[in-house]
Amino acid sequence: MTSRRPSPLGGRRPTKDDLAQVSTTDPHGVDDILPGPGDPSPLRMLIVGINPGLWTAAVNAPFARPGNRFWPSLHRAGLTDHQVDCAAGLTEEDEQQLLGRGIGLTNLVGRATVRADQLAREELHEGGRRLVERVREMRPRSVAIAGITAYRTAFRLPRAKLGLQDPADVEEWPEDSLLWVVPQPSGLNAHANIDTLARDWREVWDSTR
Repeated sequence: MTSRRPSPLGGRRPTKDDLAQVSTTDPHGVDDILPGPGDPSPLRMLIVGINPGLWTAAVNAPFARPGNRFWPSLHRAGLTDHQVDCAAGLTEEDEQQLLGRGIGLTNLVGRATVRADQLAREELHEGGRRLVERVREMRPRSVAIAGITAYRTAFRLPRAKLGLQDPADVEEWPEDSLLWVVPQPSGLNAHANIDTLARDWREVWDSTR
C-alpha cells in the first residue's frame, strides 16, 4: 500500500482551535488510500470524494467528521466488517482492510474547505482531468464519485444524473472502468440516508464482480 501520514493530532479529535489552523491552501489536504506499486490486491472499487473538510484534513482521514454517513453506510452495505470510526484518525488495520478488499479512496480536489461549494470551477475541472489520468493508470473495475453537483461541474455535464454513467461522456475515460455517481454522504445532504447510501455502495460493489 502507499505510505500515509499518521494523524498530526496524535490520536485525539480536533478542537475548534485545531480546525481553525487547518490549511485551506495546501493542495494535499488528506492522504489517499490506494495500493502501492506491486500490491497484490487489485483495485476493484475506487471511491472519489469531492474534497476534504477541515476535520478530515486535521486528522488525515477520509470522511472523518462525526455525523458523516460514509462509514456507517459502507458498513451497512457489507463492505467493512465493522463500522469504522476515524474521527481521531484512521488506523492501519482499517486501511489494510479496505485495500485488502480492493477498495481505494481519493478526492477530486485535495484542498480542504469548510464546504465543498467553496471550490472554484477551475479546481473541479482540473480535478476531473487528474482523475481520468489516474483511472487510466490504475484501472479500477468501478469508480464511484460521491457528489452529483461536483461531477457535473468537473466534467462539464450539467444534465448528468445519479447512477451508472456512460463513460463516453467523459473524454478519455477507459471503457473497462465503470463510472458511477452516488449521493454525497455528508450529513448536510437531506436527499440521502444511511440505508439509501448503503444500497448505492452495494450496487457499485456488485458491479465489480
